[in-house]
Amino acid sequence: MKDAQWAAVDDYVGALMFPPDAALQAALDASAAAELPPIAVSAAQGKLLQILAGFHGVTSVLEIGTLGGYSTICLARAVSPGGKVVTLELEPKHAEVATANFALAGLADMVDVRLGRATDTLESMVKEQHAPFDLVFIDADKQSIPEYFTYALQLTRKGSLIIVDNVIRDGAVVDATSTDPSVVGVRRFNEMVSQEPRVTATTIQTVGAKGWDGLTFVLVSS
Repeated sequence: MKDAQWAAVDDYVGALMFPPDAALQAALDASAAAELPPIAVSAAQGKLLQILAGFHGVTSVLEIGTLGGYSTICLARAVSPGGKVVTLELEPKHAEVATANFALAGLADMVDVRLGRATDTLESMVKEQHAPFDLVFIDADKQSIPEYFTYALQLTRKGSLIIVDNVIRDGAVVDATSTDPSVVGVRRFNEMVSQEPRVTATTIQTVGAKGWDGLTFVLVSS
């Protein structure tokens, strides 16, 4: 019953704190119609991203993993005037659906969708000496999180915030013998963070409509 109860609590909180949102619902509907995987952040997680981006005074955001653009919309809404969200997506179909969702949400001018392998795009951005991002949200293939984090450190500065999603894996993250590429990737990332002197970080477990998972918050401190 726990999973059902977790989802019920999310529904209860959402009914009180998240008024109906036509753009976000349209993004979910369009993603479902296009048969994109149903792995977007939950409404509560999306609102958390929006609050953090707004509180942090963000003008530039890097998102790794666009999917249908739900989390991108949440982030773009909080970006300061004149700001931008650069979002990276591997799958052309996902990028097409997301781009339409951004237009419907009135955010097309604030979002820069870059198609291709994220590691290739990130490497190019580093070589081009792209201006540092205030916030980075990593929500793509979990086996590559260590690589994404390495690039994120090169594309941020002191005071930037890096957020990584799906880091608990239904508790499988504690299994040192796991051969699941996603679990292995998350564990490698955790080890990197623990040994990185330039950051301070914490991981928060979450339960809710998305099951049992969690988010890691990394503050670039030097």
